[in-house]
Amino acid sequence: MSKKLTVSNTEITILSINDKDFISLTDMLKAKDGDFFISDWLRNRNTVEFLGVWEQIYNPDFNYGEFAIIKTSAGLHNYKISVKEWVEKTNAIGLKASAGRYGGTFAYKDIAFEFGMWISPQFKIYLIKEFDRLKEEETNRLGWDIKRNLAKINYHVHTGAVAKNLIPPELTAKQRNFVYADEADLLNMALFGITAKQWRNRNPELKGNIRDYANVSQLVCLSNLESLNAVYINEGISQEERLIRLNTVAISQMNTLIKSEPAKIITKPVL
Repeated sequence: MSKKLTVSNTEITILSINDKDFISLTDMLKAKDGDFFISDWLRNRNTVEFLGVWEQIYNPDFNYGEFAIIKTSAGLHNYKISVKEWVEKTNAIGLKASAGRYGGTFAYKDIAFEFGMWISPQFKIYLIKEFDRLKEEETNRLGWDIKRNLAKINYHVHTGAVAKNLIPPELTAKQRNFVYADEADLLNMALFGITAKQWRNRNPELKGNIRDYANVSQLVCLSNLESLNAVYINEGISQEERLIRLNTVAISQMNTLIKSEPAKIITKPVL
């Protein structure tokens, strides 16, 4: 799996390897002024010492003997070593040279940040900033996915109550689907103040459905409404009364969840 960052007008690939982020040094090198190679950075004594310390901390299989030999030669005028040689000789894990679709040299984030300093201090700072922004977006997205999945799970509880109490056995499949859709729209009206069809008509350029564009607070509330509606259905409460109750709960919960922001849902639902 790959992701992209843009730093100083340079697009940089990030690969996920064993749940670890490895940043493309090959892409980063394009931002450095002049004709340079990654091996130029790797021959630097300070670089070798940094890599050695990093490997000693994170890599129990690091070859200290080979590292000592490399460290002795690092910095000498005629000394040069490639990433592939570094990995093969020391059994390093922080750098990876790969071929294929995502070919090039990749480094674990700590090492990539150090490489960014070699390009320029400004580049390193912007790289860290963009990387942190990406991780924050991923965290927020994960929270949204969890809430979306929770809503889907609770929807099975909801449809189970609909099937048990609102769908006579003699209905056709098309008629049953209409009942399910009608109850789904009851929840949409209670929370969003709009039916699925109305949302599609107003947003023809968007793919998916209204729930795909809900925020985390709305998904939490939706999950709660699905459970409540299942209870109300089992209790035999009419759809009109259920809509009023669910909308009241939605307003209360959304005001609590978003705190200072007004809840963007209807206050007087209409069937």
